[in-house]
Amino acid sequence: MTIFLNKDSKVIVQGITGGEGSKHTARMLAAGTQVVGGVNARKAGTTVLHKAKDGSDVELPVFASVAEAMAATGADVSIAFVPPAFTKDAVIEAIEAEIPLLVIITEGVPVQDSAEFWALAKAKGGTTRIIGPNCPGIISPEESLVGITPANITGKGPIGLVSKSGTLTYQMMYELRDYGFSTAIGIGGDPVIGTTHIDALAAFEADPETKAIVMIGEIGGDAEERAAEFIKANVTKPVVGYVAGFTAPEGKTMGHAGAIVSGSAGTAQAKKEALEAAGVKVGKTPSETAELMREIIKGL
Repeated sequence: MTIFLNKDSKVIVQGITGGEGSKHTARMLAAGTQVVGGVNARKAGTTVLHKAKDGSDVELPVFASVAEAMAATGADVSIAFVPPAFTKDAVIEAIEAEIPLLVIITEGVPVQDSAEFWALAKAKGGTTRIIGPNCPGIISPEESLVGITPANITGKGPIGLVSKSGTLTYQMMYELRDYGFSTAIGIGGDPVIGTTHIDALAAFEADPETKAIVMIGEIGGDAEERAAEFIKANVTKPVVGYVAGFTAPEGKTMGHAGAIVSGSAGTAQAKKEALEAAGVKVGKTPSETAELMREIIKGL
């Protein structure tokens, strides 16, 4: 089992003809993802040529809109490789087409734009699940990749992973590659994001094949504290955690736009304490966190 994404997911790429869209379409196909087409209104009616996982040629149609692509291909997932200035329009188009899952890779999306399209998604009853923006996307190893996570880091296994950080997602997958993952989700570190730690935790809790969960947070905001409360009340599976930013100076924005600490709120220590109070084992480093997970898996 996986969450949100599996081998049957049909994926379209918004921005398929651009540099990033083209590069990562190739990588997603190589990972076995069912990419069925792309969207670029200016190049509608053309096709792009790629290679499938088995090395055969794949000719992917380019459509004028997400709605048109969904009608023609049965797509149920879109990934947006669109520059920040145009991301809001691309996301609104996908939400209005009611695509079930939308992954937004773009970094530097204005917070107001994110707030606007997130409000639209909520107003439409949550028919479109958003992952991101400013994230590496989602991978269900050996089934499907929608994003920029290297697909060869790890295989399928019993661990679920949800992370604010892209690079720490990759590191944790590599550290625990001997066990493997059901699904790994990079939710992004912007102040306004779609899918949250809590959304992923709830889905992993409901997935019978996910036996344990790794949650990676970082300084700033209160997402980890809220996740800790949710774990305490709703999660029966073992959770290990890591919080990036123990050495960050107070009041300085670090990396992600959401990672700013003011006073004691949002510090790594405060988040660690909240998670430990909920029964989560928290590592001081990613490697220590992976070791905590190894001990849990061995005992299951």
